[in-house]
Amino acid sequence: MHYFITGTAGFIGFHLARRLLQDGHRVTGFDGLTPYYNVKLKHMRHAALAQFPSFTPAIAMLEDREKLEAAIAEAQPDVLIHLAAQAGVRYSIENPRSDISSNVDGSWNILEFAERYKVKHLMLASTSSIYGSNPDVPFRETDRADEPLTIYAATKKSMELMAHSYSHLYKLPITAFRFFTVYGPWGRPDMALFKFVKNMLEDQPIEIYGEGKMSRDFTYIDDLVESIVRLSAVIPSEENRVAGDKVETLSHQAPFRVVNIGGGQPVSLMDFVETVERALGQSAKRTMLPMQKGDVPRTFASPDLLLALTGYKPETTLDEGVKAFIEWYLEARADMEIPA
Repeated sequence: MHYFITGTAGFIGFHLARRLLQDGHRVTGFDGLTPYYNVKLKHMRHAALAQFPSFTPAIAMLEDREKLEAAIAEAQPDVLIHLAAQAGVRYSIENPRSDISSNVDGSWNILEFAERYKVKHLMLASTSSIYGSNPDVPFRETDRADEPLTIYAATKKSMELMAHSYSHLYKLPITAFRFFTVYGPWGRPDMALFKFVKNMLEDQPIEIYGEGKMSRDFTYIDDLVESIVRLSAVIPSEENRVAGDKVETLSHQAPFRVVNIGGGQPVSLMDFVETVERALGQSAKRTMLPMQKGDVPRTFASPDLLLALTGYKPETTLDEGVKAFIEWYLEARADMEIPA
């Protein structure tokens, strides 16, 4: 099959593209290579993908309608997986225009061209941030999610709403999947694990927000990719409706579904820090800070719908995942020009 993936120079897009290429599929990777973080790392990811003859890169911004349409028209993909976005909950507070431009305008372009070129399945990356500070756990896809705490979360919810409209109007099959704190090798430098490991190795303090009282449902990257690959074969339709409205989110008006991707095993921030300390064999210098604007006290996924649709849910332990990240980091930091 031919997959068109946006964001292949990004953390998740790189891993997904590599997995699909290893499985023998063709992949067209669309990415703007923005300088939100170390562009050298993004070039390293694309260079690794370029080792596969069946990988075709297309470098442009989602907002560039002409170039985006040309890339999709040339690829004529079976499945389009839209991962590219302006990431960063805190960054969206500092620079909300970037989120609106990429996550709303850019996603609208994706919807337009997915419909125009009749992709068989459009998959959209959403976020657990949509749930805000929902007091009911675990977070279920059927929960009300109309009180976003940041522009980032609001743009992702807007994308989901636009997608449902397109799905209804044009019978375009769409799955929107909500990620829960993804981590692992090749991860983003602005994420906690990357910053913690870097600072600890450099004997610098790590910043712990919310006085360490927060918790997160961590999802290892390989588990996320496995979930996406399995979901790509589950094209939303009445034929695969899951019995029971308490779980199923398949629309009654459109071939549209929302699915959590998370293991349902939240970990406290302090336990996370201690896991990193054990893996590195050293203690961290800790700077305790208050909760930041936009942060939520906890995330906690219900994996029930994912399990019902695919027979799978994330299972990698935090110890295993953190160890894998550190092994990668120690090998890659020279190439990223990070001091040893």
